[in-house]
Amino acid sequence: MKIQRIRLIYFSATGTTQKVLRCMGETLAQELGAAVQEDDFTLPAAREQTVACMPDELALVGTPVYAGRVPNVLLPYLKGQLTGSGAPAVPIVLFGNRNYDDALIELRDLLEAAGFRTVGGAAFVGEHSFSDILAAGRPDAADLKRAEEFAHALAHKVRTLECVPEQPVPVNGQTPIRPYYTPRDRQGNPVNILKVKPKVNDRCDACGLCTEVCPMGSIDRTDVRKYTGICIKCGACIKKCPQQARYYDDAGYLYHQHELEEGYTRRAEIELFL
Repeated sequence: MKIQRIRLIYFSATGTTQKVLRCMGETLAQELGAAVQEDDFTLPAAREQTVACMPDELALVGTPVYAGRVPNVLLPYLKGQLTGSGAPAVPIVLFGNRNYDDALIELRDLLEAAGFRTVGGAAFVGEHSFSDILAAGRPDAADLKRAEEFAHALAHKVRTLECVPEQPVPVNGQTPIRPYYTPRDRQGNPVNILKVKPKVNDRCDACGLCTEVCPMGSIDRTDVRKYTGICIKCGACIKKCPQQARYYDDAGYLYHQHELEEGYTRRAEIELFL
């Protein structure tokens, strides 16, 4: 199979998914003699655009894992704005050191339903959006080396295919897809942080960067202390703030953050599928 273009299609609020896909894309482009095109759908305006891939394009489609699943706010885009027309594709998820649960199989099935034919899959680890301790600095050099090796193997597989496979690539996960992961307190009660939003401290100089990086467009451009929409706890406004002016003080959020940091200190492993 001759591939003319590598399509990097991703949502990456804090840059971890983008980092992995760019690493793989560069290697694949060299191996397959193909051009690279990025379709970053992190910001709201990009999710209004249709992305149509052709059969001679290889699509790497990446999303973070939220509560063990593909973020539900991305489902309208993945179901309605992305089409494959038989193009080979690789679903790639980034999880924050706990587990990716059913996110990879969910993304795979979404791509298959959109007309792609999946030829590989991967679950990488990225620094958790809630923390600068959990999987700190990942994907790191070792992760990116694995990404390069996977891309080499993927290039070999694609080159030797006479046509796209009829069956989707086998990946870990369950079907039917399980419910979103729910944090619980020590008494077993659910910890609901859906409506929690970051606070703003006195270090804020109203530079407005947070309004530009919010994937939901939910921070008021005229008053950065106000919200005009939902918060998905992606971490973009906190991790990218030059003044470290945004923070959480909600008791349930902090409990869950500390629970993750204390319970998942091991180095989670990457999982790759061909």
